[in-house]
Amino acid sequence: IAGTEVAKESADVIILDDNFSTIVTVAKWGRSVYINIQKFVQFQLTVNVVALIVNFSSACLTGSAPLTAVQLLWVNMIMDTLGALALATEPPNNELMKRLPVGRRGNFITNAMWRNILGQSVYQFIVIWFLQAKGKSVFGLDGPDSTLMLNTLIFNCFVFCQVFNEISSREMEEIDVFKGILDNYVFVVVIGATVFFQIIIIEFLGTFASTTPLTIVQWIFSIIIGFLGMPIAAGLKMIPV
Repeated sequence: IAGTEVAKESADVIILDDNFSTIVTVAKWGRSVYINIQKFVQFQLTVNVVALIVNFSSACLTGSAPLTAVQLLWVNMIMDTLGALALATEPPNNELMKRLPVGRRGNFITNAMWRNILGQSVYQFIVIWFLQAKGKSVFGLDGPDSTLMLNTLIFNCFVFCQVFNEISSREMEEIDVFKGILDNYVFVVVIGATVFFQIIIIEFLGTFASTTPLTIVQWIFSIIIGFLGMPIAAGLKMIPV
């Protein structure tokens, strides 16, 4: 008994059920947790980079920011709370065991993550700045509420970019991001809840969130802009790093 206790104190891993296959399960879950955190960080950094650059550059150049404090609070909830809940609950799979182990000195933010972050950030930044520069003429917005309508459209496009980017973030290097998506019901519920509350914010909470109801065309445009981030994400994953 004394020898067993000494072995336990010296060991890094203790098998409680006397079954060596448990080590495989432990390794699988350990890799799953590590990779899920990487997915969340990739998603979070993308949102942060775009929101920061857009608001800062717009405030410096035009004197006003397209995203208000309440809107940024909602984006922050998508990014931190709902995003973490969705991406951190991805279940482990056997493909994880085919990955190379990560050393203690390995970079947590990999080159593939930087590639995805920068690619998505550039796309979203270009879209938002195009809307700021040409949005009124493209959608024929005029009158006293034209700026509010444009800022609402920008906010809606930005949120839908994050919704589809969250789906793309399920896989950092694989193109098929829908594989096993229904196995994680939490992820599906979070995406559905995000879209539902976004509709509520735009259509019914105008005074609180500084928004105004959008037309069907503008809603479809917002969804398409968000969806286009997915083929861009797939194309980015083909770039070797």
